[in-house]
Amino acid sequence: MKYKQLGNSGLVVSELTFGCMLFGEGEYWGMKYTINQEKANDLVAESIEKGINIFDTADMYNEGVSEEILGKALGNRRKDVLISTKASFRAGNQAFNAGIGYKHIIEQVTSSLVRLNTDYIDVFLLHNDDPITPIDETLKAIEHIQQRGMVRYAGISNFSAWKSATMLQRQKDLNYSPFMASQMHYSLLNREVEAEFVPMSLHHGMGMMVWSPLSSGFLTGKYTREDPEPEDARLNTFDLGLFDRDWAYDVVDKVKEIAQKYDTTPIAVSIAWLLSKKVVSTVLVGISKAEQFAANLAGAELELSAEDIAVLDEITAPKLRYPNTFAGLQDGVLKAAKVW
Repeated sequence: MKYKQLGNSGLVVSELTFGCMLFGEGEYWGMKYTINQEKANDLVAESIEKGINIFDTADMYNEGVSEEILGKALGNRRKDVLISTKASFRAGNQAFNAGIGYKHIIEQVTSSLVRLNTDYIDVFLLHNDDPITPIDETLKAIEHIQQRGMVRYAGISNFSAWKSATMLQRQKDLNYSPFMASQMHYSLLNREVEAEFVPMSLHHGMGMMVWSPLSSGFLTGKYTREDPEPEDARLNTFDLGLFDRDWAYDVVDKVKEIAQKYDTTPIAVSIAWLLSKKVVSTVLVGISKAEQFAANLAGAELELSAEDIAVLDEITAPKLRYPNTFAGLQDGVLKAAKVW
């Protein structure tokens, strides 16, 4: 396992993060929870043995059950690892039981600490924006939980680039601790973050924790034109519509071709491509089977050639939209002079 600095911080994280979203039993919005306590205990132990040092969850995963299971699975190994959790989505029936207001953030972090059976959270992320809370109110809450030692580092997830940049600037204005991490969707099948979010993150020193690096399993190669809905596949019941399937089949064909060159899997190639990107600090992987463990670990070990990265970059290049289209019209002499 290799390790990377999380953004411009002193925290070092494994290139793979164990995603605990499926901890629990039952179903929620088409998402099937498949990992009970006993299985979680084994997976967490094996993850630590393999060098994974960070586990990610959220207050809304199975209504907090994911956090409870993770806390129990870690037990007395809590201080040997890092925990990342999130809050924003609805956590109660009252109107104020959601969002990123001061009340909700403080209450949810307090509840997460109890469920996780820990005194502190290593990385706390705002899981989503809300339509009403003033920026300064949210940032005051984040600074409060950091100053009290409830949270070590903070960041955002699923935010727009403009809102993230504005919040980071306000943190500087107020002499608050800046966000060090983001958790965003990024994969060969969806590179939308590259237009604005990635350059903003690099400018501000914010490391990315990538969620759904395999586009809900589509990049494993198990979805085909002949069998678009394989048995028990996640996209059959839980599809966020983050990519175009007809085009994605062609991408997967190329990924499979490259995987054969390295005697590995499409999973490994897809993860290795992400880890080649400067903004990416760690990639979240959901593991429920032994073969998935091996394939994901292989992705952290695989070094793709510059040529193969370029091929994947080219065939998955997102369509530029204004004003990014004007980047191609920037002065050629100035571009050639750029060294940093």
